[in-house]
Amino acid sequence: MSDFRAEHMERAHDFVLPLPLPQAFPLFEPEGERRWAEGWEPRYLHPADGRATRGMVFTTTHGGEETIWTMVRHEPERGLVEYVRCSPGSRTGRVLVQCSALDGQRTRVNVVYELTGLSEAGNERVRALDEAHYREYIESWGRSIGQALSRRG
Repeated sequence: MSDFRAEHMERAHDFVLPLPLPQAFPLFEPEGERRWAEGWEPRYLHPADGRATRGMVFTTTHGGEETIWTMVRHEPERGLVEYVRCSPGSRTGRVLVQCSALDGQRTRVNVVYELTGLSEAGNERVRALDEAHYREYIESWGRSIGQALSRRG
């Protein structure tokens, strides 16, 4: 019997975008994320055209690690999208993005990650995403989106 004990974490952090909700929300769908997340190259399995919909399945590769994503909730009218993600042999979990209109021109984006290690290497990745690192990671999303918006003019 293995002595492995899975590490688990849940973190939440938010940032504000200078965009109205209808413009902000699509940035957190897979194709929208391609506009601002460096190295984000989703490969769509279902639907093959990359249309954002509940049940969508796609993969990404980052740092030599493949991740399988399934969109389990897609509610644009509520500003909500949720994914289940698995990096086989490393970790699994969910990512929830909730966009809320602050006024007609700004949107608060709350991002929740919940991860569980599947191996000792996965546990190390889970432990490394402590509160401070998670906060910096999510705030980097806001900065990257801001840079992408400024490039568009």
